[in-house]
Amino acid sequence: MLTIRKNDYESLRRHGEEAYPHECCGALLGRFNNGDRIVEQVVRCTNTCADRPEDRYNIDPKELLSLQRRAAKQQLDIIGFYHSHPDHPARWSVTDLAEAHWLGCSYVITSVEKGRSAQTNSFALEGESEENKRLETEEIAVLSPVEDQSLCH
Repeated sequence: MLTIRKNDYESLRRHGEEAYPHECCGALLGRFNNGDRIVEQVVRCTNTCADRPEDRYNIDPKELLSLQRRAAKQQLDIIGFYHSHPDHPARWSVTDLAEAHWLGCSYVITSVEKGRSAQTNSFALEGESEENKRLETEEIAVLSPVEDQSLCH
């Protein structure tokens, strides 16, 4: 399960609207807890895909390295990534699976229909290696401010 605060959930959905008609992308920093992922921060990244930004995204390796350092300084981990699907369902594609490499992490996809966020789904990248990796649907628990204080800290 992916647990995220309501304002962070809305922030990543809004990012998809702002990037429309291109895909947005970002990272989820937080902590792993008994197989679940708890989001502490949503970090917007730059989509560096120049040839097909309307249906592909890429995060520069230097930006990823910077994110890893930022997370480590705060005693957090990169626990997932998010991106949008402009005018396409919030389901993973063959390309999404091929380009997902962070085993154990969440991959969140928001469908943005005609500039408005629609459905948001999350998928956990499971498996032991690149050869047998798979994306499995996972529940998203969106915390209200009251729940946030009791569960996330």
